[in-house]
Amino acid sequence: MLTRRHFLITSAALFSTPLPGAAQARATTDSSKWAQWDAQVTPAGYNPATSNPWGLNPRFLPRVVEANDGLTPGDIHVDAVARYLYHIRPNGTAMRYGVAIGRGDLYEPGTFTIRHKRKWPTWTPTKDMVQRDPHLYKQHEDGMNGGPNNPLGARAFYLYVGNRDTYLRIHGSPQPRSIGGRASSGCVRMVMPHIIGLYEQVATGSTARLYPAEDRITAQS
Repeated sequence: MLTRRHFLITSAALFSTPLPGAAQARATTDSSKWAQWDAQVTPAGYNPATSNPWGLNPRFLPRVVEANDGLTPGDIHVDAVARYLYHIRPNGTAMRYGVAIGRGDLYEPGTFTIRHKRKWPTWTPTKDMVQRDPHLYKQHEDGMNGGPNNPLGARAFYLYVGNRDTYLRIHGSPQPRSIGGRASSGCVRMVMPHIIGLYEQVATGSTARLYPAEDRITAQS
């Protein structure tokens, strides 16, 4: 049974897949627009601790919290029950952010390595996504350019097991009101300004631990 001891002492996207052949020529990201897009998705006078034009529950705003002993600085922990992501810092604290996770059985707990990270990435749905929800994803099966409306948002961390891409991501989302819920096709979603702030703090090669959601806990308890 999973307990809160796995997490920190305090008070999630879509799948993407490498673009094949011709799709790579169509789905692109224009790096000359990154700064413009960052400004577009960041509220004026943005303060991570207080800015909330999205109407989030205040507990999902970024906050420094105390970390349990023994956690590795630089690692990410996702508490899928409380909908929190923690980034462990070297001084015994962590930055905590609100997240959304995958709906139903699409969320996949596990231990992963962040092998890549990208600014304003391109995106293409997996074949499973197209088959499951063709009315949503068929139009994008050849890929979607990076930008403010892209499902991967402003930043993305790519999760691997060994050398295998799991197609799971921790990423920004153009749907910030989904934070706190189960909304994506499997990955962990964040508010775009939140992941923009986190992005430079996370090193490639870091570990991301995604803990079971409430349905998994009930099934295993």
